[in-house]
Amino acid sequence: MRPGSSPRGAGSLVCAFALTLALAGCGSGFSSGSSSGSSTQPRPSPAPGTTSPQTLCSKLISHWARVVVDGGAQADLDYQAMGLSGGQNEILLAVVAAARTEERTQGRPAAEKLIDRQASGRCAERYRDGDPTGGPWQ
Repeated sequence: MRPGSSPRGAGSLVCAFALTLALAGCGSGFSSGSSSGSSTQPRPSPAPGTTSPQTLCSKLISHWARVVVDGGAQADLDYQAMGLSGGQNEILLAVVAAARTEERTQGRPAAEKLIDRQASGRCAERYRDGDPTGGPWQ
């Protein structure tokens, strides 16, 4: 199967969700101790920085493009199991096609650079005016 085909199961969806959370930068929430050393109560740690939609898109597309080009065990996951929207899947398909061509003609290192460059550029274009409109999965 290719990105954009039907889902393969809940296990794959859970893995994709966990990866999305990891790429988004989840934090632990609390740190113990204090600067004076006199208090033993935990205090909230600073909130982790939020990840922009452009950055998250770029990281997801770069990751999944490499997985698909490699042809590994997860290469046939449905785009929703990868945690992508329909619009992000369109970006993924275009980046993968370009990366495969680049790999054949210029080698793997050039293909990886192309993946990062195109993912970044296409995601920046997609989110240039904020979040896309047309529903949560657009």
